[in-house]
Amino acid sequence: MKIAVLLSGGVDSSVALNLLKKEGHDLTAFYLKIWLQDEFSFLGDCPWEDDLNYARKVCDQAGVPLEVLPLQTEYWETVVTYTISEIKEGRTPNPDMFCNSLIKFGQFYGKIDKTFEKVASGHYAKLEFDHQNYLLKRSPDPVKDQTYFLAYLTQDQLSRACFPLGLFNKKEVRKMAQESNLPNMNRKDSQGICFLGQIKFNEFIKHHLGEIKGNIVDIDSGKKMGEHNGYYFYTIGQRSGLGLSGGPWYVVKKDVDKNIIYISRENLVERARDTFVVGKFNWITQEKPNDNNLQVKIRHGAHLFNCNLNFIDEKNAEVKLDKKDQGIAPGQFAVFYKDDICLGGGVIL
Repeated sequence: MKIAVLLSGGVDSSVALNLLKKEGHDLTAFYLKIWLQDEFSFLGDCPWEDDLNYARKVCDQAGVPLEVLPLQTEYWETVVTYTISEIKEGRTPNPDMFCNSLIKFGQFYGKIDKTFEKVASGHYAKLEFDHQNYLLKRSPDPVKDQTYFLAYLTQDQLSRACFPLGLFNKKEVRKMAQESNLPNMNRKDSQGICFLGQIKFNEFIKHHLGEIKGNIVDIDSGKKMGEHNGYYFYTIGQRSGLGLSGGPWYVVKKDVDKNIIYISRENLVERARDTFVVGKFNWITQEKPNDNNLQVKIRHGAHLFNCNLNFIDEKNAEVKLDKKDQGIAPGQFAVFYKDDICLGGGVIL
């Protein structure tokens, strides 16, 4: 097949490219320039250039052409504006979710030649067709599994997607990189939000929203414990970066209108909850699940809660977890599973 490979310069996408090359496919690699490094040039070097350098070396070794595709404008108009808006409203955004659905498997499709049959990436996810629908399934590596970030893809998008790493765990992928002597075989995994690179998230927020002094208040005593530079720098459940002694302290509530951060160190379990409402759903098969006994992730990672999903109306549903969690925050995504099948997800309201 003729396949467009999304190449980041990291190990995962490079191994994915190598696997497809060995299978004999006609490949073109694409490096998507979506980072806002130019805007933050005052912070130092541009690490995307380092990524691109690795991507070029990988392609040279494999004999695969590489094209650099600038998508900063498209990224700003979709993912970045959403991120800033959610932060300003006091919610917890997940820009990587929309990076996949709107950019990598969205606008990118429209930018490339229609003769490409598939778009491949280094995501840890399995894709199967059951004679009716494309099914997104969890990978064998519970920690690296990235179906959480792919839960907003549609049937049309999945019909053209290809995940060569779906059957492997991270250890196996590293081993394949070593065996192929890839130029980036010892490179560390990237962390953080995809469009920021090495820019700290707080620097990004400060650049766009500035700083507004406010109070940090102990929710149990009502006592002012310190000051902060803006409610939008904090998320519910956060326990680091508060700069307070006598902890551990956790962020348990935010008053957006009054710019107050409420913290607690006592009765944290009581503040945890096991029930929340979810809306703005995307169901991958385009149908609501007919079984309300499911599993759910409320953040990327290995942990799955057993849950009960009950629809309140056509658009919203109540989720009841089997255990309480102290970090459930509006704006986060809840992604639902039945066994190893990712059904889709919704936004915590």
